[in-house]
Amino acid sequence: MSVTTHLIPVGTWKADPVHSSAHFEVEHLGVSTFRASFSDFEATLMAGDDSLGFEGGALIESISVREPDFRGHLLSPDFFDVERYQEIRFESTDVRPDGNGEIAVDGDLTIKGTTRRITAGGRVGQPGVDPYGKERIAVELEAVVDRADFGLGWNMELPDGKVAVGNAVRMLVSLEFVKAG
Repeated sequence: MSVTTHLIPVGTWKADPVHSSAHFEVEHLGVSTFRASFSDFEATLMAGDDSLGFEGGALIESISVREPDFRGHLLSPDFFDVERYQEIRFESTDVRPDGNGEIAVDGDLTIKGTTRRITAGGRVGQPGVDPYGKERIAVELEAVVDRADFGLGWNMELPDGKVAVGNAVRMLVSLEFVKAG
């Protein structure tokens, strides 16, 4: 039995949007953490005998923040420029499970028309069966990216010399996959 089939049973898996989340965190004003999430996203996990692959995306328009005016700023050309770029995409190029539930995923992340190679780390849960007989498995991944690398460079200098928004963005997905078919 390969590491892949031991970790994740062979098949195509789709993220259950009710039991999954996609969000990001970034330093705000040098004193706190700002968090936002995307409510409209999808992810697919493909597991073969000796291969694993992930792909997914989030619709930028579905960004959720508590302040409507700030949401508008995030959707503007200063940040995501939703009129020109509607989606954030990720496609894996290499998946390295360690056999103990830990996983490293290399892939291409595209934000605002710019694609960069990133590495996400995380954990794969044990497969299980829900009350309706459907196979499920959970995957949690985290990556830190520099938002300026993706054209999200807006900032404002504060009176104390700090900036309004940090560059390091922590991206987190918590995905509960359901086996297709």
